[in-house]
Amino acid sequence: MSEFAEVEREEIAVQFVRVPDGLEHIRRAWDELEAVVDLHGRRFYGAFDPVAQDYRACVEVREGDELVPGLESGTLPGGRYLRARLRGDPPGVYERIGPTFDELTRDVKPDETRPSLEHYRRHDEIDLLLPI
Repeated sequence: MSEFAEVEREEIAVQFVRVPDGLEHIRRAWDELEAVVDLHGRRFYGAFDPVAQDYRACVEVREGDELVPGLESGTLPGGRYLRARLRGDPPGVYERIGPTFDELTRDVKPDETRPSLEHYRRHDEIDLLLPI
């Protein structure tokens, strides 16, 4: 069982690679994003839209950043989220993402107008954020 906490988040400007849901597509999206964006000092997010059934591998756009040609631009919505923090080394920690989101939705109905988020805090720490 994971520990959950309610958090409030601000909207975040991002650039991203959008793919259909599915592990093979998600891996491809991260490979494409990491090939064109400097990884050092960046904040990365995954966003799953349950209505559109798509996934976005995202990098935060900071003030003064030049947009990367070929990537889509948009925002990740702010608001209230139920957060679970995963810790562990990749790739094992990635295998816990789906089951932990399932656990988050057992007692809470998510707000399906906003995507579920993965905030990659460090290589071994991921915040899973379910919109509520």
